[in-house]
Amino acid sequence: MEILHLRLMLLSLNNITFEFGARKILDQASWHIYHGERIGLIGPNGTGKSTLLKILIGEYTVNQGQVNRSKTLTIGYFHQDLQSLETPDSIHQVAMYAFERALQVQKEIKALEVELEISEDEKKLNKLADLYHDFEVAGGYEMEYKAAEVLEGLGFQTKDLTRGFTEFSGGWRMRVLLAQMILKNPDILLLDEPTNHLDLPSIEWIEKYLMSYEGSVIIVSHDRYFLDRMVTKVVEISQQTLNHYSGNYSYYETEKEIRTEFQQREFENQQDYIAQQERFIERFKAKASKAKQAQSLVKKLDRMDKIDAPLSESAKINFRFQPGITPGKIVTTLLDISKNYGELNILDHTSAEINRGDKIALIGANGKGKSTLLRLIAMTENCGGEVVMGHNAQLSFYAQHQMDDLNANGDILDELKHCGSGKTEPELRELLGCFLFKGDDVYKKIRVLSGGEKARVALAKTIISKANYLLLDEPTNHLDITSVNMLIQALNLFEGTYVLVSHDRYFIQNTANKIWEIIDGKINIFDGTYDEWMLFKKKKEEELKALGSKQNSVESNKKKEEVKVVETPKVETQTSKIINKEEKRLRQKFAKLEEEMNAHNAEKARLEALLADPTTYSNPTIFQKTEADYNSIQYKISAIQPEYETLFEQLMNFES
Repeated sequence: MEILHLRLMLLSLNNITFEFGARKILDQASWHIYHGERIGLIGPNGTGKSTLLKILIGEYTVNQGQVNRSKTLTIGYFHQDLQSLETPDSIHQVAMYAFERALQVQKEIKALEVELEISEDEKKLNKLADLYHDFEVAGGYEMEYKAAEVLEGLGFQTKDLTRGFTEFSGGWRMRVLLAQMILKNPDILLLDEPTNHLDLPSIEWIEKYLMSYEGSVIIVSHDRYFLDRMVTKVVEISQQTLNHYSGNYSYYETEKEIRTEFQQREFENQQDYIAQQERFIERFKAKASKAKQAQSLVKKLDRMDKIDAPLSESAKINFRFQPGITPGKIVTTLLDISKNYGELNILDHTSAEINRGDKIALIGANGKGKSTLLRLIAMTENCGGEVVMGHNAQLSFYAQHQMDDLNANGDILDELKHCGSGKTEPELRELLGCFLFKGDDVYKKIRVLSGGEKARVALAKTIISKANYLLLDEPTNHLDITSVNMLIQALNLFEGTYVLVSHDRYFIQNTANKIWEIIDGKINIFDGTYDEWMLFKKKKEEELKALGSKQNSVESNKKKEEVKVVETPKVETQTSKIINKEEKRLRQKFAKLEEEMNAHNAEKARLEALLADPTTYSNPTIFQKTEADYNSIQYKISAIQPEYETLFEQLMNFES
């Protein structure tokens, strides 16, 4: 039965054709979506990924073919256009919009309770009991703590939950809406670029969450690490059809190359055959004895299913990015710098040095000061301490606001011509092709471009300038996987120095040779790649855990043996101090929570005894209060149960 459940088909596209105006997006494409699948939907920008998602949810109707959905199917669609929502509610309330049924029942309960305060009525009491049951089934007693849990997993602090939705920037609003979509728990969850506004800790949290998601998940993303970890199947939009691959993104790449080589051979063989037959037709069509045979060949060629030449999506940059002049050995020196915004301390008397040839990635959670540090390095923002620019360092800074400096009345090609790179027009057109501007697109006026298109133009200008020192703030936003690969190539060919901020782990791994992380206002420097840094962190965490276990074991043995020893001055490492302090804090918190849990369970037992007593129901007021108290205590228990279990597991780790 379990196998049948896992293979339950939720939605199918059967030989669908979809045309957008005069342009055909899909032609005779098919796709069957089963319960529990995690699918990556990929393809270059403009091939129709977002269009296909809208077909799945029923927003677009296909021209031909069939779209079949199971009768009870629920679909959640997370996309960037959601951020137009305006509401005075707190982010906690917005996340709880996911519990639509529970919120409606809650309103009915409150209205009915008001009526019962005025006059008692047995029918209304029975209805109230039914509503309490409906509220429980709809997840009403769990919605508050579940919403808080997901929001905090996506990077919000507990104190932020009561703040208004409109107080947050677009990126943080998208996190709230992502939380709402996750809490709806639909049969199929469609995620269009979900990692765009997430920092690394939040991406890691959502990976863990989606790993245990019971429904099906379809992801559109340019984050290769995310796709590799999340998906077990890849569906590719290419040449107006859907190609299916069983495996993650890395498997898709390998299999795609094999399929492309095979298709290329098949295409070439067919072209050779067609050319051979056409030569025969041309030679003998006027000859009476062969004319009938030649005519038959013409019809045969007309009926033949033509094999398309495979599209190449792995173009390579073939020119070098050459800085104008060579800088000194030290490009920037940060001396005892501090930065704060009111009571918020970002940097606290920290120092660092950027040397010629450094390729640095600034990583970590949002709000830790990564973009702030970039602005301090660029000397566009003041700070305590001193920022010293090195000899001959020529800086070019890419940030999202750089698009505002573009000439609105000029076209894209002119914008690059006037940035002083010295590159020829064919070279500039090739670079623009890497950033998704092909053919006559290069003549588009800046004023008609979307925000994403302007960002790509600004990024191309930064990369191609004669600067020997680049600062790049989230350069992979608005780029598809192919364009991210092109940007990686460009940066690997760049002979200067750069510092970048990105949450794309594949991009960081393939561009950075140093990792900077801001922790407690200090710049922590790791000399190595992202993968090496992750291994280093994992090793340190294991050592810390092992040290804590060893410390507990030694103390336990000393107590068992009850050996009296002469006390000697104890030199305690900083690590063991942290462990002991943390364990003490957890034990105090657990004891308090356990006491609270015991009190709640005792109260629950008392109320259950009352509800089992028939005399309780003889008085409507007593019954109403007992029922409400029982539901309230159940909610309180369910609210603290997850934290209680988590603390228990953490304490067990100290004792293991």
